[in-house]
Amino acid sequence: MLTEVDSKVVCLGYPIYKSSLDDLPLKSKLLVSTINQYSFCIAEEDIEFKKALLGSDIILPDGIGITLAAKWLNSATIKKIAGADFHEFQLKRLNEIHGSCFYLGASSETLAKIESRLKIEYPNIRFASYAPPFKPVFTEEENLSMIEAVNSFNPDVLFVGMTAPKQEKWSHANKNLLDAKIICSIGAVFDFYAGTVERPSKLWRDLGLEWLGRLVKEPKRMTKRYLYYGVVYAVYLVKAKFAPKYEISEEVR
Repeated sequence: MLTEVDSKVVCLGYPIYKSSLDDLPLKSKLLVSTINQYSFCIAEEDIEFKKALLGSDIILPDGIGITLAAKWLNSATIKKIAGADFHEFQLKRLNEIHGSCFYLGASSETLAKIESRLKIEYPNIRFASYAPPFKPVFTEEENLSMIEAVNSFNPDVLFVGMTAPKQEKWSHANKNLLDAKIICSIGAVFDFYAGTVERPSKLWRDLGLEWLGRLVKEPKRMTKRYLYYGVVYAVYLVKAKFAPKYEISEEVR
């Protein structure tokens, strides 16, 4: 098995996972997050989000912007691993071992579509779900209800889909209270798998243009994310390249 050093490359201040999903470390509890150019930029504006990302056991390179940054800044070749890829990998693994998973997030309607598809494609998986209220901050009672729902099922994998950065902050804050072997924040994957939002085709993904495919499909929602923050991200890259060293802010350390 690869060591922690072998499996990660520090890029833009984050230890990015660079190995295969087959080489994920075996731990009693694994907190998995993803990072792309947009979430990187938001984390620079939101210190709690940055702490949550840095507090993850695994940070997956979910975007061509991250893989290119690793190449340009670190001369490291890493392969993009989207949240949807991680989700599919885990479902195949769980189906083989007759494991279990829990979906926390989205609406009851979306969760019902996910469960219907799971029954057909992965019949060996036990699953359950919970739709938390749509709100920026949960009350203590709501938070306890979510944790109790997960723990009563005790899943092998907990998928959290409450949009970034809320999902990463929640997972990080409650990791030690959750009875799940793997906890991963995968956001839009809930909608992709349910079919309520169409993921760009494999052709777009193979060309490294999944972001463009999403921009074309959802221009109103994705324009600021990919165009405005694309420029912001480019500025960060230039600073990181030509500054002596990219430093994690003192507030995070």
